[in-house]
Amino acid sequence: MNYSDLSPPELFAICARGGDTPSWEEFMRRFNPVIARSVLRVAIREGTPDKSLIDDLVQDTYLKICANDCRLLRTFTPRHADSTFAYLKVVAASVAYDYFKSWHAEKREPESKSEVLDDTTALPNSVSSQSSLNPAERAVLIDQIDRKLVAVVPANELRRARLVFWLYYRSGFTARAIASLPAVGLTTEGVESLLLRLTRLVRESLSHLTARDPSGGKGFQQAESF
Repeated sequence: MNYSDLSPPELFAICARGGDTPSWEEFMRRFNPVIARSVLRVAIREGTPDKSLIDDLVQDTYLKICANDCRLLRTFTPRHADSTFAYLKVVAASVAYDYFKSWHAEKREPESKSEVLDDTTALPNSVSSQSSLNPAERAVLIDQIDRKLVAVVPANELRRARLVFWLYYRSGFTARAIASLPAVGLTTEGVESLLLRLTRLVRESLSHLTARDPSGGKGFQQAESF
């Protein structure tokens, strides 16, 4: 199938069902410019048009699009061909605005914690299974795990590592589904290997924190099954 011949709604429908690598490549080729421009506009309004931040927010937009088995694509009802572009503008702008809203709140309250990823995605299985955690505690635990990823993964590998890690632990993607995304650029075996390495690194890092925690590790004991 030549995906470039499809209308935007038809391409949406295929990717909403999981798609394959060529369909996602066409999705990114066709829609990435509008996503990036929408994020950039918000960043300019906020006075922070940093390229690396723009790249991160574009990546977060794809995370939101792919969350919950591409729920945003599955629930979208196109009214005309151009409505797909308008829809993605809104999604991308929403991701950017949420980031800056959280960022401004953190500046006003330096000790507060904010989640790295949008809360519309599922929580990691090892966290959500802990019924004793309230939403604030889960948010803190997720933030700690993400900080550990940033600390232990080389900078040139971090973006892909975070994408793979959170698609698996927050959005419930299988290794095969993650490998089908062109932004990942790995085989299914490569995704599985990366997840194994990242999980070990994070677990080891969290265990060191627990050992130093004067509260006895209560803040991190929920992550031991991770």
